[in-house]
Amino acid sequence: QLTSRDNFKRDYGLKEQIKRAAVSIMNNISEGFERDNNKEYNNFLGYAKGSAGEVRSMLYVALDLNYISKVEFDDNYKKAVNIIMQISNFKKYLFNYSVKEKFKTVKSIILHIIKIN
Repeated sequence: QLTSRDNFKRDYGLKEQIKRAAVSIMNNISEGFERDNNKEYNNFLGYAKGSAGEVRSMLYVALDLNYISKVEFDDNYKKAVNIIMQISNFKKYLFNYSVKEKFKTVKSIILHIIKIN
């Protein structure tokens, strides 16, 4: 684990901030999943995406302080960007799914009204 190395032991604040942000990604995805609708889930995915951005930002701090090498930075930065892209794509999917479901509902109501009249 990146933050368990000696360099991070001297900087408890940065170490804990990175760990909290990384855990927040997973927790927000999980908490959002347990909500009752896609709108709330989408909000929590936004929080998770923000936490991934926070991790990405702190990687720059760790690099600037020479806590990690450029190779480690690049590897972890790519992972953070990948997570952000996956969350963004999932948010788009949920939005499109929600719109399609609303359209189906409206369409079925209209068809029902037409049949009645």
